[in-house]
Amino acid sequence: MRADRLVAALLLMQTRGRITAAQLADELEVSVATARRDLEALSTAGVPVYPQPGRGGGWQLVGGARTDLTGLTSSEARALFLLAGPAASRDPGARSALRKLVGALPAPFRADAEAAAAAVVVDTAGWGERSRTRPPLVDTLQDAVVRRRKVTLDYVSPGRGRSRRLVDPWGLVDKDDVWYLVAGTDKGRRTFRVDRIAGVTLSEEAAERPAELELERVWESVVAEMEERRSLVPATVLTDARLLPVLRDRFGRHCEQLEELDGGRVRVRVAAHLPVGVAQELAGFGGAVDVVEPEEVRAELARLGAELLERYG
Repeated sequence: MRADRLVAALLLMQTRGRITAAQLADELEVSVATARRDLEALSTAGVPVYPQPGRGGGWQLVGGARTDLTGLTSSEARALFLLAGPAASRDPGARSALRKLVGALPAPFRADAEAAAAAVVVDTAGWGERSRTRPPLVDTLQDAVVRRRKVTLDYVSPGRGRSRRLVDPWGLVDKDDVWYLVAGTDKGRRTFRVDRIAGVTLSEEAAERPAELELERVWESVVAEMEERRSLVPATVLTDARLLPVLRDRFGRHCEQLEELDGGRVRVRVAAHLPVGVAQELAGFGGAVDVVEPEEVRAELARLGAELLERYG
């Protein structure tokens, strides 16, 4: 995972003094382009590494920082963990690498580094929505989480309009490119979609955060509550196994393979808010997907087909 590579690249520069992208690629068994991107990412994030061109050049740490990482400032250590943290939320090996790195940091920097590593959780299972562009306010909110500062949100809720709320930011979740802020409010824990936040004002007032908070566990609870509130309509369909990845992309976590059938076919359960929602997602597959049940979804498909036939037939 990228977190392991970033840590390894930093430690290699500390032990060797200087390393080329080709040497790093050979050490980490990745392409030279990947190694170069990792080195550039460290530099862009504020970690004190820089390239030296020409014969005998390469990448090295400013000032020749030692392997105990005392050459890093607090902000530089935080920048490294902001880069590595999202990958670590998905991979036990990356989490282990970050724990080792925390142990090597000077004591005054550990709190910031640990906060940065825990600031973002990555949940790859989507709601069935299309991927979108990373909202520009993610970085500002991430900084507020790490610095533990209250923020005022200008939030636009569907059907409720715009409101202003003072919250304690606990962490961010990247759910298949749909970003959420998990925060504490005067009414308890709340979850805000970042693409609905119109503005953020960072306060100098310290944010309150539960002492034993584990963002991953909190997010699991949020997802469970959301799923319970969503009145999902399940449908059983038959299709070719080769289309299963496409169905999973369309329906996110609401796509489950039930069994394999003869002839390379599979039985799958999909779900959406309403019968028309299931039908709209399946209509594009034409005859490649056969809806077994329920009848409500079959009826919606017939209605959609009739509308298209009337307009284009």
